[in-house]
Amino acid sequence: MHKNKRPFAGVLAFVDVPSDKAPSGAHGHRVILTKRAARASMSSLVGMGLNYKPELNGHDRRQKVGVITRAKLVGNAIHVWGYVYVSDFPELAVLDSAGLGMSYELLDAHVVDMRQPVWTISSATFSGAALLEAARAAYTQTTFVWGEQP
Repeated sequence: MHKNKRPFAGVLAFVDVPSDKAPSGAHGHRVILTKRAARASMSSLVGMGLNYKPELNGHDRRQKVGVITRAKLVGNAIHVWGYVYVSDFPELAVLDSAGLGMSYELLDAHVVDMRQPVWTISSATFSGAALLEAARAAYTQTTFVWGEQP
């Protein structure tokens, strides 16, 4: 592998279950991403950027530190694989992955009924992901680990 690419794997989100918290852009609403919507848009994750904020507390779409190269729905979990540009972002090269998670970014999300307290997303296009502390993610059980996973 190229010296500037360090592989990662992670669980990006869960389908058919409400998020633990409201994701940014959901105006305080928790969300449910349907399995059908996730399946239909899974291929849109491949090639999308992984971003981060140095504080690991949210999204910074203009701070791309890596790329997603593979995505797969396993049960109700969206798994992703990719790599981080560690020579370009040396602070990430020494980052321990314990306690880290991920959060997705969407375009063209369709909410079934915006009057509901928990929004159901029936279709969307993935536009990227963020690396952050799992406790700050909408789905707090997401993961980010260094290394290629099967």
